[in-house]
Amino acid sequence: MPIKNLNKIQKKLSKKRGKLNALHEDSRNAKSLRRAGAREDRIARVVTSAMIARQSLLDRVAHFQECLKEASEPFTIADDEIVQLIQKWINRDDEEIKQLHEERRKGRPPSKREENLQQRKTIEEKEYRSGFWMPDIAQQEVRQQMALWNGEWSSLSSMKFIRFAEGGVKQASTFPPKGLS
Repeated sequence: MPIKNLNKIQKKLSKKRGKLNALHEDSRNAKSLRRAGAREDRIARVVTSAMIARQSLLDRVAHFQECLKEASEPFTIADDEIVQLIQKWINRDDEEIKQLHEERRKGRPPSKREENLQQRKTIEEKEYRSGFWMPDIAQQEVRQQMALWNGEWSSLSSMKFIRFAEGGVKQASTFPPKGLS
């Protein structure tokens, strides 16, 4: 089985040859170094893109965690309170959007930042109409888990999640969210 880790290949070749800068450009050793380096880069890109994709969901759960900390009596949470928390999350960038709109000269197109914030808001509003993915904060055990949550992606797997639709319809969901599950 071939060795794919860049560090392992470098170590193996340095034991065998001494210096790595003395390799011929098209030698087998140089090709294996290039393959291992390309593999390391590819893995790093995949990990980075996965972390970026997960970050919005982590921020969402952190928002609900903060809202539960701020709540005076979190023992009973009604549907209208959940709707308020969701609306607070969706409208979190309204002030910045308004400020960017006011700073823009008349007749000029919106800035990239303003476009991105507006697009994110419309996507989240659309998600809310079909079913907003969130922790099931109506359950006491989930609220206790949220209080102890450390901000890690892997520790979210023990929590229960729901899809909360605009009409107050709750549907059990999975972690991580996939489609409308």
